[in-house]
Amino acid sequence: MEVKIILGSKSDLEIGKKAVKVLKDLDIDHQMTVSSAHRTPERTEELCEDPDVDVFIAVAGLAAALPGVVAAHTTKPVIGVPVSGRMNLDSLLSIVQMPPGIPVATVGMNRGDNAALLAAEILSLKYEEIGERLKEYRENRKEKVFKDAESVEEEYTRVD
Repeated sequence: MEVKIILGSKSDLEIGKKAVKVLKDLDIDHQMTVSSAHRTPERTEELCEDPDVDVFIAVAGLAAALPGVVAAHTTKPVIGVPVSGRMNLDSLLSIVQMPPGIPVATVGMNRGDNAALLAAEILSLKYEEIGERLKEYRENRKEKVFKDAESVEEEYTRVD
């Protein structure tokens, strides 16, 4: 396994699914599970000890302690995904205010997909084939923009 996605609760599943989709598109091994930094701290610590993981993605809203707890229990890269909702900025602020010595990378609110892309970039340092797939993924995304532009221009351009 290369990437482990840990959700703070099942309510974070939709954001986790965004990460899984990108990891599948890039053919990167992954696993997703649920573990609470507060309710199951022992389980969270055990998950961080998995020797087969290269990068962790921690998705958490509300208190958003999960990314910091994961980072406290591993020396591997941790990417925190803040979840917006009723508390909005609280999860973002919780993740970006890690104390010295506990680094957590942070991507945009609800951006499980960006977390997966950052994980792929990290993995590409070790696995050249992932870097190649990442280049192809980005090229495909670029081509989609051109196709979308063409479609929009066809339908919404009027020339007399």
